Amino acid sequence: MKQYLAFDFGGTYVKYAVIDEEANISLEDKTPTPDHLQDLLDFIQQTVQQVKQKTNIHGLAVSCPGTITADGEVQGTSAIPYLQDIALKKVLHEATGMPVAVENDANCAALAELWKGGAVGLQDVLVIVIGTGIGGAIISNGALYRGAHLYGGEFGYAILFADPKSKRIDYWSQMGSTSAIVRKVAEQKGMSAKSLSGENIFAMAKNGDEICQQAIEEFYFVLATGIYNLQHIYDPELILIGGGISARQDFMSSLSTSIQDVQQSMGIGNPHGKVTTCTFLQQANLIGATYHFLQSKS
Repeated sequence: MKQYLAFDFGGTYVKYAVIDEEANISLEDKTPTPDHLQDLLDFIQQTVQQVKQKTNIHGLAVSCPGTITADGEVQGTSAIPYLQDIALKKVLHEATGMPVAVENDANCAALAELWKGGAVGLQDVLVIVIGTGIGGAIISNGALYRGAHLYGGEFGYAILFADPKSKRIDYWSQMGSTSAIVRKVAEQKGMSAKSLSGENIFAMAKNGDEICQQAIEEFYFVLATGIYNLQHIYDPELILIGGGISARQDFMSSLSTSIQDVQQSMGIGNPHGKVTTCTFLQQANLIGATYHFLQSKS
């Protein structure tokens, strides 16, 4: 059975794993996201060489933030700024000499669920991926929907606050992502955001830190507000949530409580769509990237 080296480029970490044609995972690891493109390419080259010493791989499957064209170019805003407006597929092929397929990270999460996860057999599903920002993907009529300009599912840019006097606008990624929790706690504690992580904040909250507890409570409420909007806009059969934070044992119970709070605050009829975590949690992007590679080569 053929194996592939999958990469998930995130704003905080680059994850990688060897994945076969049945979505079985091995040699999984991660590293902090490099600050420069050349550093990223050096890491990719080194990883490819190391993995090749252990197993035979037949290509690179890449999940990447940003709008990804059919040719593997990164367009629009990306959580990794130095990847914006580059022909990533071509660059990676030239750096490694291997076949490469590149897809948007949230689309990869959706493809993983379509292939082997919670969306198998369903027609209308929304996927939300929470990380440095908020990504999204739409499964419509049982297939990935990209939109007329490749912006289908860019839920993170949905505006959740707008002040007409100051012209201040806050969008979902700013307010409801993991990085939003970090920024909020860092500001209130007078710390550098780089010295904190989501894991740190949840650990401090568990130990009684009231600032961290409040930031987490606000995070869940803002996340629930965006989900409420999506339920009314699309009314899907299922909303699946991925990203590292979704792997927390208390994630769904906390989110469900906040969804109920939002619905009660509205005081109107609400759709009763199901909301749950992605089957593959933080591995969804890696698995979906592999599925995209297989589809692109078929």
